[in-house]
Parts: sequence; C-alpha cells; structure tokens
Amino acid sequence: MENQIHKSGERVEKFCAECGEERGHVVASVTKTGRITRVSCPKCGTRSAFKAGVGTTARATAKTGAPYDSANTYRTGQSMTHPVFGAGEVTAVIEPQKIDVLFPDRMRRLIHARARG
Repeated sequence: MENQIHKSGERVEKFCAECGEERGHVVASVTKTGRITRVSCPKCGTRSAFKAGVGTTARATAKTGAPYDSANTYRTGQSMTHPVFGAGEVTAVIEPQKIDVLFPDRMRRLIHARARG
C-alpha cells in the first residue's frame, strides 16, 4: 500500500462501523499525491475517513462468484465474475433490470433479469 497512487472510484476493503462488517468501499477523495482520505460504503452510504494500514486492504479481490449473465437475477451482496471487469459484488438493485456492481477498479451499472429473445 505504501507509495501507491489512488484515484476516486477505486475499491478498497475497510471495516464499516455502520454495517458492522468488513466490505468493499469506494474511494471518495484523494490527496494531490494520490493518498486516500475518504471512502464511501456502497451498502449503507456512510462516508468515513480512511487510514492506511488500519484494518484495510487496497484493491482487494472480491469473492469470486458465478460468471455474469444478463439473464440471471442478482441480489445485493451477491458475487459475480464479469468477463471484462473481473470479480465484483452487487451493492444495489436500482431498477427491476439494473444493478450496481463494485469491481476492483470502480462501481459499474449492469443489466440483469433480461429475458432471452
């Protein structure tokens, strides 16, 4: 973690006091030198200070899940493996057919529960 340059939108593992568990957080702000200062929990929305080395892991890999398929229906907390973006965790179901997924590089919105035609 030392001397790494980070960007907003990246993923880091951190203990969330609100949720009561360690989970992937999204980097919300960084210094000019690329040090992480604040992160946001995608589950509860809490923003908190980030202290490197205090129960945190930058760019940690998510639990690998089944391969992503737009026809599958996903739920919050479910893991998946996308062919382009890699391992990710569903953080929110936005609409009946849209989900937010936290990947190692950033949060992405994907389609799910799409009927095959």
